[in-house]
Amino acid sequence: MRLFRFERTQILRVGLAEAWAFFSDPRNLAKITPPELRLSPSGTVPGQMHPGMIVTYRIRLGPGIPVHWITEITHVEAPHLFVDEQRFGPYRFWHHLHRFRPAPDGVNADDLVHYGLYGGPLAGLLNAAVVRPQLERIFEFRRRSLEGRFGQTAHLV
Repeated sequence: MRLFRFERTQILRVGLAEAWAFFSDPRNLAKITPPELRLSPSGTVPGQMHPGMIVTYRIRLGPGIPVHWITEITHVEAPHLFVDEQRFGPYRFWHHLHRFRPAPDGVNADDLVHYGLYGGPLAGLLNAAVVRPQLERIFEFRRRSLEGRFGQTAHLV
């Protein structure tokens, strides 16, 4: 299986405690996800994540393509990082590291995603044509949403 890598950094104009409070609450994911994906928790979600927590979502990948996405929070080092990993869902493999680092203008919020796709030898084409552009759109929406919530960022890498 070929793994793909997606990485983004955004400066949030808040302190580390405020950034952590927002991101460590799994209920906030829908607030920074494009509405056309219709992401919604499909069960009760606690307000504070912890290692071993399972979160189930419903998400729409396209017209008439609803899927369940089941993730596990595998690592938490408050207030600096957490990892969510897909257990069942649209990816063959999904590992998402969220890291928060103090910066002169606020907090660097780093996202590092490693993911694998179904499709065998066509996975590279599927990634280039569909998945990578969709991740770009999702994280661009996230950037704008976070700017609206926390203020204009200094830069996006």
